Amino acid sequence: YTLLSGHLVRRYNNRGNPNYNPAGAVVTGMLRPLYVEAFASDVLGARLMGAEVVLDVQHILMGRQPYPMKYMLALSAVHDWGKAGGTSEPMTLAHLDGTAILVSRRKGQGGFELQANAGWGGRPGEGGAWGAVAGLGAEYMSSTVDMRARLEGRLQRGGFRQGAFGPDYELARFQVAGPTALPQADAPFPDGYSAYGEVILSWDAESLSVLGQRHFRLTMGTEVFNWGRVDLDGRLETQLFHRNLSVGVGGVAMGAGQPGTRYLASVEARWRFLGGKLYAVGQGGTLLFPTAEGTLRPGAFASLGLGVDNAR
Repeated sequence: YTLLSGHLVRRYNNRGNPNYNPAGAVVTGMLRPLYVEAFASDVLGARLMGAEVVLDVQHILMGRQPYPMKYMLALSAVHDWGKAGGTSEPMTLAHLDGTAILVSRRKGQGGFELQANAGWGGRPGEGGAWGAVAGLGAEYMSSTVDMRARLEGRLQRGGFRQGAFGPDYELARFQVAGPTALPQADAPFPDGYSAYGEVILSWDAESLSVLGQRHFRLTMGTEVFNWGRVDLDGRLETQLFHRNLSVGVGGVAMGAGQPGTRYLASVEARWRFLGGKLYAVGQGGTLLFPTAEGTLRPGAFASLGLGVDNAR
């Protein structure tokens, strides 16, 4: 899950802790010139919650336009109470962002868009903990291709970092990756700068309009820090043999290039038969289990099963 601009919550997985099974929720609303998105990682527990409010600046200055949200200001805030799925220190982050669409070429339901963004964020109540970001984003869509890409330069000071609530957060809240075996809320993060890149690509030989119909889907994010650390996560999915076979592989590498690198990997294969409504599925991969002492115990999983759905 990514909260709009993604500078606080990016590629977050609320199931990263295998001992914790939350029920998350996302709510959106629009009352022009405002757009709001709010989320909770667990609607039954005091855990991660946040919202981002986007203001359509063009609407304020020029009235309602045929293509809204060309120039935007956004304010986001996220708080973790740390009281479900294991106890951890509370943490609050906030971020202010500005986005401008530089190029917009629309054709039917598709088109191309180039965006520029810049922002500043910090930890309220924590003096000196702040960061800045600037970058470009591109989106291309047609009947068969949906591609989104982003490249950003980031600056970190006083322990703040962009995307702090990321794919590894449900483990990092107990113990961060790297040589410091501390919870993320207390762990020092070196002052420095980084380059962040993300690509999300979906392709289908026929059409993207049908739910779950993707011959190929790739989603990947990478952040490289000037002091030697690399964070990487991604997933690749493909459908073969007239969509009867679906294969997916995913992985996370946090803190690569430093002592205490954290690696996780998973694979899934799904075979559909009897017209595609029934399927057999096999899954496997590695896990990390938080312990009462605050450390992470390595483990693995494997499963086989049968199921039925109507999602094709």
